Amino acid sequence: MKTRSTTILSVRRDGVVSLGGDGQVTMNDTVAKADAVKIRRLEPAAGHAVLVGFAGSAADAFALMEKFETKLKDSPGNVKRAAIELAKLWRTDRMLRRLESLLAVADKEASLLVSGQGDVIEPSDGIIGIGSGGAYATAAARALLKHTDMPAELIVREALGVAGEICVYTNTNITVQTL
Repeated sequence: MKTRSTTILSVRRDGVVSLGGDGQVTMNDTVAKADAVKIRRLEPAAGHAVLVGFAGSAADAFALMEKFETKLKDSPGNVKRAAIELAKLWRTDRMLRRLESLLAVADKEASLLVSGQGDVIEPSDGIIGIGSGGAYATAAARALLKHTDMPAELIVREALGVAGEICVYTNTNITVQTL
């Protein structure tokens, strides 16, 4: 049974970062859940919050978020270092290598895409879109960022709404966190 789900989007504007996700989980051609929450706020060090969103297998994503949180505790306040250490572990550990998920992580300084292929990518425009509708949400966010003065949180909501109207694996039940 093929499980498809998720559109996660992160946008930076004017020193603010917002990360949001839709709520749909699809199994084959059926919506299994419409209100899943696929983003988390981690606070591994006092005063240093990190937002994490995941696309892919939920069980795999939760295992990876736990590993990421451990890496954050090892490198307090340094989300880039923690992401690189997670990517190295994910890529080299025989068991972790089988995990199928993508993570979007963001703090006040950086937005990063982390994959099991060893990728840690910091987009130059501060926009990350992952999951089934990630490309749609990214395109909408880029247009809104370029042609409006909307704040990051509203751009995330609107762009995810656009993706939810186009992608059959994405809905408009949106959750957003902002730093």
